[in-house]
Amino acid sequence: MRPERRRLAVLASVTTIGLVVALGVRPVSTDRILAAYVLALAAIALLSLTRVLRSVSEWDEPSQFAQALQRRAAARDMPPELVRIEREITLGVANAGQLHARLLPSLREAAAARLSAKHRVELDRRPDTARALLGDPAWELLRPDLAPPADRSAPGLPLRRVRELVDVLERL
Repeated sequence: MRPERRRLAVLASVTTIGLVVALGVRPVSTDRILAAYVLALAAIALLSLTRVLRSVSEWDEPSQFAQALQRRAAARDMPPELVRIEREITLGVANAGQLHARLLPSLREAAAARLSAKHRVELDRRPDTARALLGDPAWELLRPDLAPPADRSAPGLPLRRVRELVDVLERL
């Protein structure tokens, strides 16, 4: 007999012996003794059922919670700069204040570096040329004199627009 089955058999036997003793002594009514016995057997059955379900192969897969934790652990392996940029994008999509304070300055810095390296154009000194190279939609977001949003808690830039802006920077 397997140790698990033996343990359950011992629990059921001890419970039955307790029933016999309680019926012989009768400290309370017979109805209460039998109700306690049925309750104890139900608890043993639930214990057995949970052990069986735990051993089923479907339950060997990690839960969604465990998988979410796994992904976070993999994120720690990314370079810190990439984690920072990912955080800035997430915050910039969620919040206009974070977009203005964190994401757009990073993208503006990237645009200035690309314009300087590829076209010898400085974003601050030759804004007309930079605007022509970037295009109007990108310029409106990357211009150095961009005013802060009126509602800093409003939604930020949609992820689709962030992708389009990054594509413009890559094409420079």
